[in-house]
Amino acid sequence: MSPRRRPGSNFRDSMRERIGGLLRDRPGAGKSRNRVRYNPRNRLFLVGGVLGLCSLALVARAFTLQVVNADFYRRQGDERILREIEIPTSRGMITDRNGEPLAVSTPVESVWGNPQELLKAPERIPELAAVLGVPADGLTRKLTQRADREFMYLKRRINPDQARAILSHNIPGVYSQREFRRFYPQGEALAHVLGFTNIDDRGQEGLELAFDEWLRGTPGSKRVIRDSRGRIVENVELIEAAQPGHELTLTIDRRIQYLTFRELRATLERTGASSGSAVVLDVATGEILAMANLPTYNPNALGGQPSDARRNRAVTDVIEPGSTMKPLTVAAALEAGAITTSTVIDTSPGWMPNGRFRTSDFRNYGVLDVTGIIRKSSNVGVSKIVHRLQDQPYYDFLHRMGYGQSTHSGFPGESAGVLTPPSRWSGTTKQTMSYGYGLSATPLQIASAYAALGNGGKLIAPTFVKGQRNDPAQVLDPRIARQVLRMMQTVTETGGTATQAAILGYHVAGKSGTARKFNSSGGYSRRYISFFAGVVPVENPRFSMVVVIDDPDPAKGYYGGLVSAPMFKTVMDGALRLMDVPPDDIETWLAAQAAEEAKRHKADGRAASVAGAGAATLAAQAAAAPEGVR
Repeated sequence: MSPRRRPGSNFRDSMRERIGGLLRDRPGAGKSRNRVRYNPRNRLFLVGGVLGLCSLALVARAFTLQVVNADFYRRQGDERILREIEIPTSRGMITDRNGEPLAVSTPVESVWGNPQELLKAPERIPELAAVLGVPADGLTRKLTQRADREFMYLKRRINPDQARAILSHNIPGVYSQREFRRFYPQGEALAHVLGFTNIDDRGQEGLELAFDEWLRGTPGSKRVIRDSRGRIVENVELIEAAQPGHELTLTIDRRIQYLTFRELRATLERTGASSGSAVVLDVATGEILAMANLPTYNPNALGGQPSDARRNRAVTDVIEPGSTMKPLTVAAALEAGAITTSTVIDTSPGWMPNGRFRTSDFRNYGVLDVTGIIRKSSNVGVSKIVHRLQDQPYYDFLHRMGYGQSTHSGFPGESAGVLTPPSRWSGTTKQTMSYGYGLSATPLQIASAYAALGNGGKLIAPTFVKGQRNDPAQVLDPRIARQVLRMMQTVTETGGTATQAAILGYHVAGKSGTARKFNSSGGYSRRYISFFAGVVPVENPRFSMVVVIDDPDPAKGYYGGLVSAPMFKTVMDGALRLMDVPPDDIETWLAAQAAEEAKRHKADGRAASVAGAGAATLAAQAAAAPEGVR
């Protein structure tokens, strides 16, 4: 018999059986006993295999990049950091005959930007516009228009300090590069001769244009590495070295040039003229020592200046030469044997027919010899002389003297003047040409012809380049040239028309001239051009100079001897002393010195007598004074 169960035991047993059944029916129940045991070695092999495959993939990828596709990726890298840039070169310096600088190139900076980079930071554009000093909307518009480009100038040829100030704002896409800017120390005084360069440093006018290739030089190039901000990190290699421009030495003498320019300005102010030109030549070499024009301009600040002021009137403008033609007409007649130095001409009654008009003198000079015709500047006298000449020989002579053709100075835009051939002359053409109407010439042509008279009849093409020697052409017999020079000397002496051109201690040969200006209606107006052309000193000619004053105020005088001759004297007086040219009129110089010394002694004597009288008066006063007062 089984033992007796306690109360509730059946219930507990049944619950245990139910729970056990549920546990046995649970998924995976009983598997824990059959589960495979953990093996760390297998896990290690698995991880190692995965890592090995990754390493193999990395090595393969590196091999592809560095060996198989190396050239492609090298090019891609170079395109991002390697750049070939230009090495700017300075323009050659221009100096005067003594080595003084007349045009130099100074380093400047140009600020540029990358529109693509700048447009990525639009919030910085107003700041950039402020430092550039331009409207922000205008700058934004320009950048937008060039959005497909990588280069745009923002501000060119500025002071390096200004460029650094702009770059200091660290605006993305803004960089700078080195350039050169032309500077002219003489400013307005030499503007017409030198000309100027444009923003790219290329010659635009004058000798800067004529010798642009010689002065410009050749830029070089180099390969560099740049960082993301465009800064050069490393210079990789020099591809081509920069070749600086060649130096150019001119025949211009800076001192004489300034003297000529200063006196030309003073003459225009004194006479109320509208414009003027002056040229100084070395007689023996044809070198141009000075060439000045007014109005002028400042080549260092071209903005807002009229283009008409940039014209070199001494080379490009033609004028009727007036009475400066008379010595050449006399020389042609002497050469042809039509007259001699002793020939006399009756100029009465002071005029002669000239077609529908008259050829007149200032007054009736009566009978004059050839020298008197030059000294008095007789239109009637020279007209009667030219009528003794045949047309073709007269034309040929003037052409030999350089009229109607370029002087071949090499200056851009030089005019050849106008010398009409005899086939187109009318009945009075030759007569009017004898005293300077009916043909035209530049001031440089006139100066060159007068230099030939001073050089024994040898015509030398003028030159601006020191050391350049042009072959002389014998255009006139030396004896005749000397005779005409002696006749011209009387013009500056007592009784001549240009005594204000006389220079103490030197014989001056010259000729004044006054020509009416041609007007648009086909006739001549009451406006004038005043000339003086001369050679100094007569005994051993060194300088030839021409002064042309256009449209002086008639109320202040318009005759060449009154308007232009004083300027000739002042400039030549200074040039003779600057070049240490010995005087050829010692007697006059000594007489003037003696007179000055006598005047000084006389003044000293008067001062001494006054001082003596004063001392005697004081002594008498002292003698008359009481003893205590003495």
